[in-house]
Amino acid sequence: MRTIVLQHIACEPPGGYEDVLRERDWELARVELDEGERIPVWRDFDAIVAMGGPMSVNDDDAFPWLAGEKKVIADAVRSGLPFFGACLGVQLLAAALGARVYSGPRAEVGLLPVVLTGAAHSDPLFAGLPDELLTFQWHGDTFDLPQGAVLLATSAAYPNQAFRWGTRAYGVQFHLEVFPEMAREWGRVPEYAASLERTVGPDGGERLLEDLAGRANELLGHARALFSRWLDLAESSAGRLSRERARSDP
Repeated sequence: MRTIVLQHIACEPPGGYEDVLRERDWELARVELDEGERIPVWRDFDAIVAMGGPMSVNDDDAFPWLAGEKKVIADAVRSGLPFFGACLGVQLLAAALGARVYSGPRAEVGLLPVVLTGAAHSDPLFAGLPDELLTFQWHGDTFDLPQGAVLLATSAAYPNQAFRWGTRAYGVQFHLEVFPEMAREWGRVPEYAASLERTVGPDGGERLLEDLAGRANELLGHARALFSRWLDLAESSAGRLSRERARSDP
């Protein structure tokens, strides 16, 4: 099984999700879009994973590759290819499906809970997770739900925290996959450092990292459960997708 991993900055790899991929012998084609790398032909893969980054999905002028990335995601997801997006990744999914992405009321940074919706209780990925799920947040943009999407998690500050589109495309605004050392690297990125100082103050960053270190195993356990179920879904759909593609080839 092979997945494209869309990265937008080197310090935001899939983290705990990548551990699950490697344990299950998935092959990763990592694409550093911010370094000018090109996305391979998505039809040659079994899934797409899209991670976070400091840019906005609306920054096409500054990052011309964003337009092509959104087109790839739209084509792949509408074809039925399994997709999982986190933070910027969920915003890319929303934009690719025609929804609006825009600045939120204020940056959301910290260890913060989201609340699962009623639909999440019967969802293949979210069923069985705590109704109030602790997450790590570090973002300033939000999004409207695409037409046909199912809301799976919400919060008072940012109502759209996770959604499913169709049966194989998922996006989460929050982080569960982050290791403490990853978060420390994020604090060195100018855009992230600025939002950190605005929300928790000049002395709050170190406390936040300490808090994350104390709860990291809890978050990573939920990451493993959620992502393993998504891989189950991707693996079970691979054979059917191959047959569908074979029938559609001339």
